[in-house]
Amino acid sequence: MAEQTAFADEGAGTAGATAAEADGKPDAAVVRDALGVGIAVGLSGFAFGVTSAGSGLTLPQTCVLSLLVFTGASQFALVGALAAGSNPLTAAAGAFFLGVRNAFYGLRLSQLLALPRMVRPFAAHWVIDETTAVSLAQPSRRAARLGFTVTGLSLYVLWNLTTLLGALGAEAIGDTDAWGLDAAGPAVFLALLAPMLRTTTERVVAGLAVLLGLGLLPVLPAGVPVLAAALAAPLVLFLKGRRKAARPGGEER
Repeated sequence: MAEQTAFADEGAGTAGATAAEADGKPDAAVVRDALGVGIAVGLSGFAFGVTSAGSGLTLPQTCVLSLLVFTGASQFALVGALAAGSNPLTAAAGAFFLGVRNAFYGLRLSQLLALPRMVRPFAAHWVIDETTAVSLAQPSRRAARLGFTVTGLSLYVLWNLTTLLGALGAEAIGDTDAWGLDAAGPAVFLALLAPMLRTTTERVVAGLAVLLGLGLLPVLPAGVPVLAAALAAPLVLFLKGRRKAARPGGEER
């Protein structure tokens, strides 16, 4: 495509070589990494299918959630809250606010990928944690587009396929709580999140969010502690700003 231009640091003297090769990362390596993420995370769709069916959702409802929502954390939050007896509106609100983070991912990826306008509405459906992580890890726009496409396609197909299999197999498995499959989604999410917590501020926000979520779990309706945990970020940033302003010159050390 004409818009597939290399980043400025690739230089102009690489005629005949692809942008990915110029950056020292061939297409095969990008595809390998993207498939690794897509397959590893896509398999957890089985756990969602089982959990969703165990929470009372029908097979069509479970499959439609994966087809149209396609963001694992929000899906698990929704069915988990419903299984705990939460009001459907509260459960949907918790899932919605978890999914809002994808809009912020989209702001960053729109600049990085620079996709044609006709493609953006379709690509937006694949803007999730995994595609964002793979795309941002690439050294060039070409590699980022390739990583985004392969991760999104493999994950979407496999997630929906395993959701269907999980929902169909829920009856054969029996008591889903005994298998602990409801923990698969959060475990995958934490495994993706942990490497991204590089700064002290990010770790403090994550730790405070965990404390808020767990601490409020016994006293608030199901789904609400997840919303309350989102207050960790503005609270930490507010305290960090006050600490910075209190220092001489207002400069951060």
